[in-house]
Amino acid sequence: MSIKSNIEYIQKLKGKAAEKSGRTADDVLLVAVTKLHTALEINEAIDAGITDIGENKVQEILDKYDSVKPVKWHLIGHLQTNKVKYIIDKVCMIHSVDSLKLAKEIDKRAKQHDLIMDILIQVNSAQDENKFGITTEETEALISDIAEECGNVRIRGLMCIAPYEEDVNDARPYFAAVKKIYDKYLDNRSEKVDFKYLSMGMTNDFQVAVEEGSNLVRVGTAIFGNRDYRREK
Repeated sequence: MSIKSNIEYIQKLKGKAAEKSGRTADDVLLVAVTKLHTALEINEAIDAGITDIGENKVQEILDKYDSVKPVKWHLIGHLQTNKVKYIIDKVCMIHSVDSLKLAKEIDKRAKQHDLIMDILIQVNSAQDENKFGITTEETEALISDIAEECGNVRIRGLMCIAPYEEDVNDARPYFAAVKKIYDKYLDNRSEKVDFKYLSMGMTNDFQVAVEEGSNLVRVGTAIFGNRDYRREK
């Protein structure tokens, strides 16, 4: 199947999952994950209707940025504080904030560029040692601290990566736990904390994530096929 047909199929599945939670496909943003994929492939996806792409690594954004057609870039992977300066003016949102230290660095660099950077708080609801993110119990305190101390950062929601499960339904509790926190902030918005995005679900589990309330899914393999890890340095 082509990248275009893959996207069409994912949009169809996304729509069916959204209907189960009382929404439509348009209520759920599809972010194409472009890790280890070429600018040519990314441009093909953009031509097929993709408006937002997600990269895991800062270096890949820098390598591809000038070769990719106009699109919204998301940093979705773990971000080291010393690399924030390289992408602060290139991405529309950083999904993987899990410490006040990182938020402060984002705030510092955003202020230098006279912009407000949208971020998501990464919640590791499964407390998976192989993944980054804070616990559900730590989430509200971090949100409060960032809102108080970071004037050029706006918290737009939460992000979660569930553990890989053979039966994707086993991931539901992890998504539901993050959705519960997300819902607390929907009716309590402010200039600094303005929830709009619940970023949950990837190729393996995005349908379940949408059924559990996700409104932003990060899909790579189902769009582009398996990655060629020989490209990774």
